[in-house]
Amino acid sequence: MGHGRDPASVAAAEAFAASWTGMGLHVLATVDWPEEAASWLRQARRMVAGEPDAWVVAASGPGWAQMSRRLRHSTAWRPERTFGFASAARGVAAAGPGTLLGLRGATAGGEVWEAGRNLVTVREGWSR
Repeated sequence: MGHGRDPASVAAAEAFAASWTGMGLHVLATVDWPEEAASWLRQARRMVAGEPDAWVVAASGPGWAQMSRRLRHSTAWRPERTFGFASAARGVAAAGPGTLLGLRGATAGGEVWEAGRNLVTVREGWSR
């Protein structure tokens, strides 16, 4: 589980983790990152430690774009194995072409979004 340090991302991550563990499932680690940092490498390495089956991200803004670039270029992180809150879709264009390709999640209205090379596609319901 990863999240930005803004209040909305922190609250979303905490609610998700509580719900997930309430169902008897395990969160390997919770990693947060700032909007500005020297490299985000320490946070990226923590995010992939333990080889999780999937990642969940609650983040927005430039911090997520920077973090996702660091994850993509310096770790074994896979965006297609990552689910994001609605706010995470805002980082697709800023992260650069293809960086978040395959990242998907739900909008605040309940639709499903998926990141393409440079844009986000929104549709109703899960097709996978």
